[in-house]
Amino acid sequence: MSAIYTTDEYGRPFIIVREQDKKSRKSGIEATKSHIMAAKTVANIVRTSLGPRGLDKILISPDGDITISNDGATIMSQMAIENQIGKLLVELSKSQDDEIGDGTTGIVVLAGALLEQAEELLDRGIHPIRISDGFERACKIAVAHLDKVSDVIPWSKDDTSDLFKCAKTSLGSKIVNKCHDQFAQIAVDAILAVADLERKDVDFELIKVEGKVGGELADTALVHGVIIDKDFSHPQMPKEIKNAKIAILTCPFEPPKPKTKHKLEITTVKEFEELQKYERETFETMVRQVKECGANIVACQWGFDDEANSLLLQHKLPAIRWVGGPEIELLAIATNGRIVPRFEDLSSEKLGSAGTIREMSFGTTNDNMIVVEHCANSKAVTVFVRGGNKMIVDEAKRSLHDAMCVVRNLIVDNRVVYGGAAAEISCSIAVEKEADQVSSIEQYAMRSFARALDVIPMTLAENSGLPPIETLSYVKSQQIKQGIWSLGVDCMDTGINDMKEQFVFDPLISKRQQFLLATQLVKMILKIDDVIVHKNDEQ
Repeated sequence: MSAIYTTDEYGRPFIIVREQDKKSRKSGIEATKSHIMAAKTVANIVRTSLGPRGLDKILISPDGDITISNDGATIMSQMAIENQIGKLLVELSKSQDDEIGDGTTGIVVLAGALLEQAEELLDRGIHPIRISDGFERACKIAVAHLDKVSDVIPWSKDDTSDLFKCAKTSLGSKIVNKCHDQFAQIAVDAILAVADLERKDVDFELIKVEGKVGGELADTALVHGVIIDKDFSHPQMPKEIKNAKIAILTCPFEPPKPKTKHKLEITTVKEFEELQKYERETFETMVRQVKECGANIVACQWGFDDEANSLLLQHKLPAIRWVGGPEIELLAIATNGRIVPRFEDLSSEKLGSAGTIREMSFGTTNDNMIVVEHCANSKAVTVFVRGGNKMIVDEAKRSLHDAMCVVRNLIVDNRVVYGGAAAEISCSIAVEKEADQVSSIEQYAMRSFARALDVIPMTLAENSGLPPIETLSYVKSQQIKQGIWSLGVDCMDTGINDMKEQFVFDPLISKRQQFLLATQLVKMILKIDDVIVHKNDEQ
C-alpha cells in the first residue's frame, strides 16, 4: 500500500503518501550538489584539452570506430553520458559549436569552474537564487568589459594578414599545427571565396571538405571548384576535358520502363531483335539530344548499363555516373548550370561551364577522383584534405571547420579580444573591482565568478607545464600595474606575455557567447532542487 490514512492530535484526518518504490528522489541542497558533482566530472575530462598545449582524447564507439580529437564539442558529443546534468553540458558545447564554431572546450571548463565556486557558496549557506543573481550581475560586467578591451582589426580582400593570425590561433591547439600556416591560409581563402561581403554573410554550403587517406597533411589543397569522388564511367574516356559544357541530369540514362508491374513476353527472335533495336534507338536519341544542346560531358545522378556506356564512348561523350545529391547541387552552383530532370528539357542555356575537368589518380590503388576547375561561378570551393590515416583526416577536417568559423565570425564582427586567457584575467579584475562596491550578499557570488574566470588561465598554464598559481599571479599583477589588457599566459614559452605581440586573437563574439551561455547554464542548474527518477521494473 502506498498511502496511509491517519489523524493528527486534534483528530483531523490526513493521508501520508509514501514515495513509490520505483522512484528514487533527491531534493534541496543534496540535489544541487549532486548536479554540481556530475558537471564537474564532465568538465574535468575536457579540461586537459584546453589551449595550444592541450592533449587529445581517444574515443572508441560501440562499433569499434576510433576518434582522436581535441575539439571540445566532438569529445562531448562522442561520450555516452547518462547523467542528465552531464547531457546539459554536452548541449552547451553543441550550441557554442553551432553558433560560433570555436571555443567549445573553454565554455565547458568555464561552466565547470562556475559550478565549483557555487558549491563553496552553498556550503557557506548562501541561497542558490542569490548565487545565480550574483553570477548574472558579474556576467553583465564581464561582457561590458570585453567590449571595452576589444580591438577592431582592419582587413580587406587584399590584406588578410589579421584574419590569417586569428585562424592560426584557432589551429594552435589542433593536430594540424605542423602545417599551421598552410591550413590557416586555406581557411581564410576558402571563406573569402564564398563570403558575401556586403551582407557580411558566409554560406558554408558552398564549401565542401573532401578527405582522402594517403599522402601527408602538407598535401592538403584548396580547389576553386568541385571535387567528385567518382571516375569517368569508361576507362577509355579522355582523362581531361578543356572548356567543358556539362549536362547535369537527374534522369536515368536508359530506355523508359513501365512504372507498373507489367510483364513483357517475347516469343520469337524477331520480337527480341525489335526490342533490342528500340532500346538502341532510345539510347541514341538520348545521346543525340545531349550532343545537340552542345554538351561535351554528362554528370548523371543515376547509373547506366554497359550498353549505354559503350554508346557514350562511341559518340565521344564522357560521362560520370552515380553522382550524389549534394555533389550534383554543388556542381550546378559552381558551373552555373541547371539540374535537368528530363532529356526533352535539355537546352544550351541549362548547361554548366568549367575551364577544365580532369581525373586525378592516387597511389597504386587505382583510386580516382574528378576535379572540376575554373568554374563559371567561383563561389563554390572544395578543400581537399590528405593525411596518413582516417583519424588524422577526420581531425584535420574538424580543425579546418573551427578555423573557418573563426574567419567567418571576424567577417560578421571584426572586433577581437586577446587570447592566452588575457580577456578572462582582465574581466576577472573588473568583476572583483565592482564586487567591492556591492553592499548585498551578491558580492560573494561576484567574487566567485571572478575566481571561476581565473580557472581558464590556470588551466592553460597547467596544460603548458607552467606553475599555474605563480603564472596567474604574475600576469594578473602585471595587468593591474601596467594597465595593458593584452597580457596573458605565455603557453608557447616565447618569453613574451603580450598576446598582441604574439598575435593571439579571439573573436569578440566567441568570447562573449562563452560567458553568456556558461552563466545561463549554471543558473539553470542552481535552480533545480528536486530530482525524481523513475526506475525500471527490473531494477
